[in-house]
Amino acid sequence: MLAHAQASPTFDTARASALRNAPAPSASSLEGHLSRAPLRSFGAKEHVFTEGDPRANLYRLESGAVCLYKVMPDGRRQVLGFAYAGDLIGLGSSAEHQFNAQATKNSELRILPWSLAQRIARTDPEFGFKLYEAAAQELAAAHDLLLTTGQRTAMESLAAFLLAMARRGRRAKDGHTIIDLPMTRSDIGDFLGLTIETVSRTFTKLRQLKIIDLAQCTQVHVLDMDALEDLAQGEAG
Repeated sequence: MLAHAQASPTFDTARASALRNAPAPSASSLEGHLSRAPLRSFGAKEHVFTEGDPRANLYRLESGAVCLYKVMPDGRRQVLGFAYAGDLIGLGSSAEHQFNAQATKNSELRILPWSLAQRIARTDPEFGFKLYEAAAQELAAAHDLLLTTGQRTAMESLAAFLLAMARRGRRAKDGHTIIDLPMTRSDIGDFLGLTIETVSRTFTKLRQLKIIDLAQCTQVHVLDMDALEDLAQGEAG
């Protein structure tokens, strides 16, 4: 096992990494159908769909980021995850969407009608398996969210979140990892089950410990990756 255990890869929403890393797609594959599907642009804060809307389409994010969330009966918001380029959203077994999907920045998505996806899946086992794979990853992400909000401290939760974001897509500058955060502190808090004040204080604490530096509110420089990994696993205070 590695010296520092990795944060769960299911920390975000369902992933389509297998599709992104696959060879050139055939015309009949899921990737092939999605690559030919209509492309639509969504502005920041614009909803792709809302809870209760008919589940008519399967979406793949081409650029940007999307926040997936539910509004609780008391009006509080629970963020379920974030989707990034290459991710599928709109999966499910019910006739209606069970959560909301809102672009956090200007985004582009491919849109494949569910009726077409279902017809293809009935005759193409590989296509159907890819949908099953994505749905299984989404379920695993939901299980990980229970751990994140119930068993970790604020420091551990934020460290695990940043670690997952770093592994999603990192850049390097002056020997340090740079993480882009296409979401607000409120979004992060609603995902981790923390108040925005707690999120801000925890960012400040990580900065004081010289584990991270904040170039701007949407960008984090990781100064000590080992320490961040330790925090994510509850191995350091």
